[in-house]
Amino acid sequence: MSDAGTPPPPERPIPEASEIARSTVLASGTLADGEWHRLHPATPLLRGGIAFIAILGIVIANLRERLVEMFLPQFAGDYRYDGENFDPLDYTFSHGYVGWVLLGLAVLLVVVIGGFFLSWRMHSFRVTDEAVEVRSGILFRTHRKAKLDRVQGVGLSKPFLPRLFGAARLDVNVAGQSADVKLEYLSTRPAEKLRRDVLTLASGVRLAEGEAPLPGAGPAGVVSPGDGLITRHVVDRANDFLSPELPEDQAPPESIVRIPVGRLVASTVVNEGTVFVTAILVFGIVMIANGNTWVIFTLVPTLLGIGSYYWSTITKSLRYSIAGTPSGVRIGFGLLSTSNDTLPPGRVHAVQISQPLLWRPFGWWQVKINKAGLSAEAAAGGKGNTTILPVGTLRDATAVVQLMLDGADVDSTYEQVEAAMMRPGESGFVLAPKRARLIDPLAWRRTGYALRPTLLVFRTGVLWRKLVILPLARIQSVQISQGPLERMLRLSSARVHTVIGPVSAVLPTIAKDEAALLFDRASLAAVRASSQDHSHRWASEER
Repeated sequence: MSDAGTPPPPERPIPEASEIARSTVLASGTLADGEWHRLHPATPLLRGGIAFIAILGIVIANLRERLVEMFLPQFAGDYRYDGENFDPLDYTFSHGYVGWVLLGLAVLLVVVIGGFFLSWRMHSFRVTDEAVEVRSGILFRTHRKAKLDRVQGVGLSKPFLPRLFGAARLDVNVAGQSADVKLEYLSTRPAEKLRRDVLTLASGVRLAEGEAPLPGAGPAGVVSPGDGLITRHVVDRANDFLSPELPEDQAPPESIVRIPVGRLVASTVVNEGTVFVTAILVFGIVMIANGNTWVIFTLVPTLLGIGSYYWSTITKSLRYSIAGTPSGVRIGFGLLSTSNDTLPPGRVHAVQISQPLLWRPFGWWQVKINKAGLSAEAAAGGKGNTTILPVGTLRDATAVVQLMLDGADVDSTYEQVEAAMMRPGESGFVLAPKRARLIDPLAWRRTGYALRPTLLVFRTGVLWRKLVILPLARIQSVQISQGPLERMLRLSSARVHTVIGPVSAVLPTIAKDEAALLFDRASLAAVRASSQDHSHRWASEER
């Protein structure tokens, strides 16, 4: 008890949100504690060690004579030993040089492993409440820093070989070309928790307000763990392979869209490429029937390559699921090698619902998006997991659009999307005039746009139907152009620029006056929506 005259102790200041988040992080034992950490111990092996050893073995086995000429020229050519053709292996064994050779190989192996180990040792990362930082390099050091308020998404992938070691790769996608930060590789459990902690810190709230705790190693009753380190590792890996990519206790089951295996296989086969493959196969059979057997040497490798493409496409999308979580939309897919991405709110810059001609009898649709953080090469190559729904019904596509554009006020229900795709004239779309048929004789009736309070919608295509939905807050610029023929017909075309991706927001033809009106209205609406956007800290109370 203090005396009456003793002044009371000074009040401790209320900690800032970042300090609260930091203390919560420290208490939870996560990797997001602001300290420097290293990657998974097997990282050197997984990032090239196994491939290096395999390639070295193949080279030695197939180029032994060339290597002898290069390093042991006295034993090359027609040199004979004891009247016999020289063989370096026989010479080594007969002269007792096996120990020296093994010692040299051991030294070489130690040097290689030492290089990989030093590279792993010098590669470290840390996650604070402001950024993700990575330091790497032996001779030339690099230090990359990705601010959390610029995070566009976090991906967690498990390639087959690292998955056997219990490792996963964490990709932090940041706004800016090739600005991503890769943590390759981390242990699976810490990587799962770090993914959620990064998203929670990026949202502007405490980690304690993030997602639910991690579930167990797998669904109850799949595989029971036993005693011993090896047994536990095998059990963990088995549960990892058997458990769903998106456990239902991490996302509401009613929001999950799944793809039946039969539909996935059929949609992969039913496309324009299959028509071309069938033509090649018929041509090859006809040539062989006419005695041109040399076609086999061209036909077989071609068919193997095409079969490999179909197989990789199907297995990549197996066990697909998509769901909404407190950190954003989470998309998971894959069989042996799996991947799941989490897109925080406001990170989708464009959504496209499309239907190829051959899919129309089956009622199948596909959904793609543009998101920030992709390089031009990745976007052109279709990488970056921009195909959000490989194939699904229109109701499936609508459910995906609702997740991607959470909070949008229009064109996000099944009735609205169905009307926009099938009856644009009844959905408030401004359509192309009749004179546009001279430029676009097939699709002019179905070409148009609709400006909503928070969205700009383009509708194009008659053979390949497309509906492009653009959040106004994500629009970068609007372009109106007019060629000589369009000028004569009082027509124009419009293009909306977003981040690089597979979705191209182009309106091929529209009336000249409507194009000018679209330019003015869309530009003003985009500026207004951008000024009211706070998605960089989507869960912060200071929004």
